[in-house]
Amino acid sequence: MSNIETTIPIVGFAAYSGTGKTTLLINIIPLFKKRGIEVGVIKHAHHTFEIDQPGKDSYEIRKAGASQMLIGSKQRWALMVEQDEEDPQTRLEEYISHLDQDKLDLIMVEGFKPEAIPKIELHRPSLGKPLISSSDESVIAIASDEPLSENTELTILDLNNYETIVDYIINNICTNNENINHG
Repeated sequence: MSNIETTIPIVGFAAYSGTGKTTLLINIIPLFKKRGIEVGVIKHAHHTFEIDQPGKDSYEIRKAGASQMLIGSKQRWALMVEQDEEDPQTRLEEYISHLDQDKLDLIMVEGFKPEAIPKIELHRPSLGKPLISSSDESVIAIASDEPLSENTELTILDLNNYETIVDYIINNICTNNENINHG
């Protein structure tokens, strides 16, 4: 199903803005961690963003023209790469190539709706938005906070039951990864 090359399982979360993709990730990542599953996350940002602030050395060096700026400490490091605004949108596959997949068991992706990776759609009928799954064959399940009015063959998950969502991902996305504890 996936058009993306990875050495480990990958799952995306697709939803309209305001549905709760980040909230879901914040709540399920500790559950994976508790099970000994190391998770990498790639989040799509729609607009220009800054991760450091004016006045900080890394910011000033980058703004002075450095194409790549890596800042590191004993606890973490970050690489900021300036991209030409005229370049087409960077594909998910390029971002994945920057992850150290040898240290991960699962990659979770927030956003990147057009990419053909297995996705769980987050849906809140109260927002009045159509189902993404009706036009995206990559959606394998729908997590909703209330019953759907539309009929679907897809698995329906409770958006507020984080353990069930984690179990679904482990049993349906991570099944081919021997390193993952499925129980």
